[in-house]
Amino acid sequence: MFIARLAGTAVFDPTGDRIGRVRDVVVALRANDPPRVHGLVVEVQRRQVFLPITRVRGIEADAVIFTGSINMRRFEKHTTESLAIGELLDLTVEAGGQSATVLDLAMEAGRTGEWLITKVAVLRGAGRGLRRRRGETLVVDWAEVSGFGAVQADQGAANLLAAFEETRPADLANALRHLPVKRRAEVAAALQDERLADVLEELPERDQIGILNRLDAERAADVLAAMDPDDAADLLQDLAPPQAQALLARMEPREAAPVLRLMTYAENTAGGMMTSQPIILPPHATIAEALAEIRRQDITPPVAAQVYVTRPPVETPTGRYLGVAHFQALLRVPPSSLLGGAIDRSIDPIRPDLPLAGVTSYLAAYNLVAAPVVDENGRLVGAVTVDDVLDHLLPPGWRERDEQTAPDGDAAPALGGPEVPGGG
Repeated sequence: MFIARLAGTAVFDPTGDRIGRVRDVVVALRANDPPRVHGLVVEVQRRQVFLPITRVRGIEADAVIFTGSINMRRFEKHTTESLAIGELLDLTVEAGGQSATVLDLAMEAGRTGEWLITKVAVLRGAGRGLRRRRGETLVVDWAEVSGFGAVQADQGAANLLAAFEETRPADLANALRHLPVKRRAEVAAALQDERLADVLEELPERDQIGILNRLDAERAADVLAAMDPDDAADLLQDLAPPQAQALLARMEPREAAPVLRLMTYAENTAGGMMTSQPIILPPHATIAEALAEIRRQDITPPVAAQVYVTRPPVETPTGRYLGVAHFQALLRVPPSSLLGGAIDRSIDPIRPDLPLAGVTSYLAAYNLVAAPVVDENGRLVGAVTVDDVLDHLLPPGWRERDEQTAPDGDAAPALGGPEVPGGG
């Protein structure tokens, strides 16, 4: 069973209920023998817990089924253990007397019932020169490979990223948080700017700053430019002022302008929470054009719930704000109709200085998932969405808290039966 292919596989309890997904495999390296597999790291509601391999009843292409129970205490790796996906993939090792890169590891059950790492998939000879650029992919016995215990300055991250290619930004962010600091930096450096920006938006402030500080200034500015302006503004305000100013200076003026504008508002106000890039169209746009904007993959559901109608220009700060067209209303109108005819004028916009409590009451009173923010000149400057409000209502560090932790701080009960000892 090749381990990288297990990443993201659904995990089912004895009753057939899906409880989470596999994120890694815990192994113990040994001097002269193949590594022993201790168990799986399973993500359950954004918490990573340990599932002993002895409780795994079956592993299939799209499912891992376990028996007994799983302890919901947060997984902590012992010093004698390694994470197969998070730490061993992309290592430079020696196979058959040549330098090679680890692509994957294969585990199998031995005669005594314990699981061992028995095979290693490697890429050998992929280096300089046109003839050797692609290299040679081999699957070799564990005994034929050396170098897993060596400390490496630059491990790379291509194969780890391949294992998490289909995961959502929030899940990848959670996986990053559990990697060693050095490995986390390698993964961040290998991500595309847009993907890293999406991941940073899902991380706690401390981890955001830690990753940003390990990037060179030019790359850090590019990643900030790829973030939503409101998230970039929040992150820059957490940095030392000289560092924030230096990064802003490296951004393109058109990318820095909305971020600078958002930084002028107090944090817990509509202006400090809003996004400056909602869906905005002029009144002469058609319903079909509005629905096309809503269908864009990069638009989040709260932002896609409504279209804001203004006079040109339609980039914030816009021309005069006219009203909002709700997604459901757009579905009831012929696609060729003009957007101006679908405007809801019954909802007054809010001002940028409206405090958090006022924004919360506004959304609740009108049953909205987003609210238009208009300045004193009647121009739309942004929109506050319900997820922006939740981010500010939740206590600091909420992303780092265990979702299953009881109010008194005790660990949550195990799933699948009585609580049993867990751990890596």
